[in-house]
Amino acid sequence: MSDELVEVVADRLVRLVPPEATILIAVSGGTDSLALLDLLQLGAARHRRPMRVVHVDHGIDPSSASVAQSVMQHAADRGLAIDVLTLELGPNTSETRARRARRTALRELLGRVDHGVIALGHHADDQIETVLLRVLRGSGPAGLAGMASRRGPWIRPLLEIPQAALVAHCRARDLSPWQDPANRDPRHLRSWLRTVALPLLKEKLPDVEARLAGVATQAATLRQGVNALPEALESLAFRVELVGFSVAAPTLIGYSSGLRTMVLGALGRRFGVPLGAVRRTAILKLVQGQRSGAEVWISPALTVELAFGRLHFRPSAPSESGEQALAEGGEQLHGTHRLHVTRRSADVLPERTSDETWLALGAYRVRPPRPGDRIHPIGGTGRRSVTVLLAEAHVPAGRRSQWPVVVLGTDLATIVWIPGICRSIVNIPEVGEEALHVTCDLT
Repeated sequence: MSDELVEVVADRLVRLVPPEATILIAVSGGTDSLALLDLLQLGAARHRRPMRVVHVDHGIDPSSASVAQSVMQHAADRGLAIDVLTLELGPNTSETRARRARRTALRELLGRVDHGVIALGHHADDQIETVLLRVLRGSGPAGLAGMASRRGPWIRPLLEIPQAALVAHCRARDLSPWQDPANRDPRHLRSWLRTVALPLLKEKLPDVEARLAGVATQAATLRQGVNALPEALESLAFRVELVGFSVAAPTLIGYSSGLRTMVLGALGRRFGVPLGAVRRTAILKLVQGQRSGAEVWISPALTVELAFGRLHFRPSAPSESGEQALAEGGEQLHGTHRLHVTRRSADVLPERTSDETWLALGAYRVRPPRPGDRIHPIGGTGRRSVTVLLAEAHVPAGRRSQWPVVVLGTDLATIVWIPGICRSIVNIPEVGEEALHVTCDLT
């Protein structure tokens, strides 16, 4: 065992995630993931992150049940809790389908863990294979950067470590990894690259792996620069919104084709969505149509909307936001909004337009806007349409149906507050009176 390797991995983990993160270590039972588990456990005193193990039993190989038992034993030997996710995919499942099913299962588990991230066992050899695979598939410069050490909840603490070092660690620690036959099956493209193509390339180009690693480094540097363009281009007027962000539509479309392609690529990557030629054309047509409120569905992760001369990039499927009671303390979610409630003495009178307010004690509910909704604003002489108020606040049409509306618990038609938009004259407490202090922000 190399103490230096333990320290290197622990230090990388510290750089990748904050102290409060819970590390879900994805362990297949193979060499790479077993080494990852062992190294993270040995370095626990150095990185001080809470950990648990997760194993996905695909149900593809006949030995999958015994592999799951082995991983459970490895977790128990280290005093770590484990989650075993059983998929039952069957022996004819393709590599692509298995990967997607695995990612979906891990994401579902992640949703039940506060501040959770998933540690994967990808190493330097995997990175080289990934770059070569993307070259063969015709990837652009951004794709040639390969895998990132962290992307969203996925972290790769071993990404710069060669597999030979992990194999040596397992031998030194007397660990017996499972050898997945699919990893050597040339029917799978990545396995063919590993077992056939790369060995042949090395016969002619002994330093081919170093060359591919150099390609990844150069592409990563280029991608980093391109990703900074939206904020760096002042004319683009990049603006973070309540959900997602927006840019000046005429400016973006006025850029040269090459610059526009780079900027759109950077914007799409913030949602993990590649914007190829077809998707870029759809966005261009959206702007050329000049119809405010029009939108184009790009993917399950991204919708682009034209509103008030700006292109708004936001998730396609925001959280459901049905009616719910407003708690008298703590926090709760309403769609993409997070409401925080505390009960204490009111120290100021509510403002008409604010993301915080005071409510006289009582029962309240939170619901989405409804057709015909109207509110009597503080300082107003009559009732205003909620739809008009949201439009006047330049809330894109695609966001309005998700906006929280706080109403009386006894009369759902009486609107008390629309966070950030308007406070009504209803149930305003006196200064010094015990009341509910409510703030609203976004997840």
